[in-house]
Amino acid sequence: MSLLTPEWTALLYLVAAVCFILALKGLSSPKTARRGNTIGAAGALVAVVTVFFSARLENIPLIVAAIAVGCAVAVPVARRVQMTQMPQLVALFNGVGGGAAALVAALELSHSADPWVRLAVVFTMLVGAVSFAGSAVTVGKLQDVISTRPMLFPGMPWVMGAALLGAVVSGAMVVMTGSAGWSLALLGLGLAAGLLLVLPVGGADVPIVISLLNAFTGLAVAASGVVLGNVLLLVAGTLVGASGTILTKVMASAMGRGVTGIMFGAFKGGSTAGSTAVSDRPVRSSSPEDVAVQLGYAQRVVIVPGYGLAVAQGQHTVAELATALADRGIDVVFAIHPVAGRMPGHMNVLLAEADVPYESLRELAEINPEFASTDIVLVVGANDVVNPAAKSSPGSPIYGMPILDVVQAQQVVFLKRSMRPGFAGIENDLLHDPKTTLLFGDAKDSLSRVLGAVKAL
Repeated sequence: MSLLTPEWTALLYLVAAVCFILALKGLSSPKTARRGNTIGAAGALVAVVTVFFSARLENIPLIVAAIAVGCAVAVPVARRVQMTQMPQLVALFNGVGGGAAALVAALELSHSADPWVRLAVVFTMLVGAVSFAGSAVTVGKLQDVISTRPMLFPGMPWVMGAALLGAVVSGAMVVMTGSAGWSLALLGLGLAAGLLLVLPVGGADVPIVISLLNAFTGLAVAASGVVLGNVLLLVAGTLVGASGTILTKVMASAMGRGVTGIMFGAFKGGSTAGSTAVSDRPVRSSSPEDVAVQLGYAQRVVIVPGYGLAVAQGQHTVAELATALADRGIDVVFAIHPVAGRMPGHMNVLLAEADVPYESLRELAEINPEFASTDIVLVVGANDVVNPAAKSSPGSPIYGMPILDVVQAQQVVFLKRSMRPGFAGIENDLLHDPKTTLLFGDAKDSLSRVLGAVKAL
């Protein structure tokens, strides 16, 4: 027996949906992202509790046990994950969501002979399976379990086409017959399509694929709302699908490329599949003391954070360095590229953890005109997002990608571990520019030594 009337159920679902919308609004800005996340979590809690008290559930002990097991696994993992592993965690949760939607739809297949419901089942199973398999590959690439370079084999486009054609045929048979055998074939082909879709993607394109797969999961969840007759699932899935699609287009624009070019560019040699070879061209290196002198007597400093900063966990040190420079009367700001790191907003989250004021963060379009009047740019663990090849080398895989114009600054200091190329695998000519000096070493260690030298000035 349900404890909530249909009217109360509808009202609580409306409250949850409003929470989801407000959460998306809050997540659109670093200033309000934490509040938006809390509102979204509250909406999810309202939704789950409403389902429990409004539906006539069976096997409640099994449902509670499944929730308990999920919480026992997810909570410790989420609490212990390192900042550098956040993209993997996001991709993993996204894939699990798509897989869950596909399995729920498969189990609901036998409960309805309505062809429209079966069509929704087919869509959910196919898209959910693609999202699950594709997300698993992205996790492997980000974790370096799988090569970050595009993985191709002869005839791969034909194999992918055959898998998609087979999925369409299987889906049609599921709609006409409701056969469990055809549904299993559809799941298998969906998984194969997900693998074949993401394996050719490499380098800096992986974060965009994560966003695209997130949109896929949202659409699968929305379709599962049709299958289950649950309006809130339909609304929530549509919100995720729409926001993921918009984010994918924004990120692709930030890379200066189309979504189709990112997904299938490797077949034409257009992916960010650069070399991993270490450059042996001469560069001008410096010491922490010399860098401190450069910074200590500048009037304006721009810090460009990148994935290397996250790897070194140097966000607190760079924040302390910025404060020390500001105390000397130096104007210090952080330049944030939209695809810096390995997921959207990666650098914003990293610097927020170190309590860097939001007012000190500058987006690409805002900061680029200011580089010409900047004394020193300190690039910490970034590479591709400041590579002038994006503007000057038509043959470069990243040609056309908007970059931070640090080359316009008076001086540039790179903090790098080595001369290995960035995530896109492309050599950066800015490293060899006469105005550029390099400070080699772990980013956190280098920042600590520079900070000590600045304080000693």
